[in-house]
Amino acid sequence: MSTLIQDGPYEYLSEGSGTPIIFLHGLMGTLSNFQNQIDYFSQKGYETVVPLLPLYSMPLPTTSVTSLTKFLKKFVDHRGYGKVVLVGNSLGGHIALLFQKLFPERVAGIVLAGSSGLYESAMGNSYPRRGDRNYIAERVRDVFAVKEVATDELIDQVFDTVNDRMKAIKTLAISKSAIRHNMTEDIKKFDVPVCLVWGRQDAVTPPEVADKFHELLPNSQLNWIDNCGHAAMMEHPEEFNTIVAKWLQSAQIG
Repeated sequence: MSTLIQDGPYEYLSEGSGTPIIFLHGLMGTLSNFQNQIDYFSQKGYETVVPLLPLYSMPLPTTSVTSLTKFLKKFVDHRGYGKVVLVGNSLGGHIALLFQKLFPERVAGIVLAGSSGLYESAMGNSYPRRGDRNYIAERVRDVFAVKEVATDELIDQVFDTVNDRMKAIKTLAISKSAIRHNMTEDIKKFDVPVCLVWGRQDAVTPPEVADKFHELLPNSQLNWIDNCGHAAMMEHPEEFNTIVAKWLQSAQIG
């Protein structure tokens, strides 16, 4: 596991050198979600960076996708990066899309895996019941086609989040913000190469969402992974890495 770097207000993982690839985790995600990608791309001539998004440390009135995107911009500036590649899963993909809308001059390319922005059904139709670990475990497992990815550690993390009153409130605030920030009209105008990597069994952002992204994004490539749910980079890391590496090469990024 990479060592967590603490740098002023920022906490992140970083390995390698070269063109920066910034990996953005989802609402219930952690930095370790991208450990396989750090190991792989840091050996391919890229600086791999996974910042910890301040999901629960922002003031409640400003807890939103927009605030998280502005935090990312400050982080990119702080690190002194020019153009970056953004790789986002779920909410992380949504942040990457809004970053492209607000700061297009700073983006070399985007990779979306199970991204929000068009459609969300993150935990079904209701927020998980507090205090019921078995229910939480079922909901977490439902996110993945490869069930082994839903480790006890991950289930405990989600369980702790939904049982922390303020974290639960902020999670709902971010979810509502994501629904309000629908990107349908914005992404039609994007002039940036986009790689879509989608699980055919994604129950959170189903396959038709990937088709819609592909239809709306002018310069996009759609890639499917079988026996895969909402987190392709965790469920099938080798296939995910190969797809993204080939796309980076074809898009002449890095």
